[in-house]
Amino acid sequence: MLSKSFSIFHVFARQKKESTKRVLTKREWVNADRVVLIFLLLATIAGAIIFS
Repeated sequence: MLSKSFSIFHVFARQKKESTKRVLTKREWVNADRVVLIFLLLATIAGAIIFS
């Protein structure tokens, strides 16, 4: 007789979702660019202080 063995992995399996990707507006792109540039500026200043 064949028996179906219990598998714990089916509990962790994700259901596939069809997600729609939201398009960023120009204002959101500008804000993201500003955050990245500020981070790079601060990292450059910190690197200059540490390695000098």
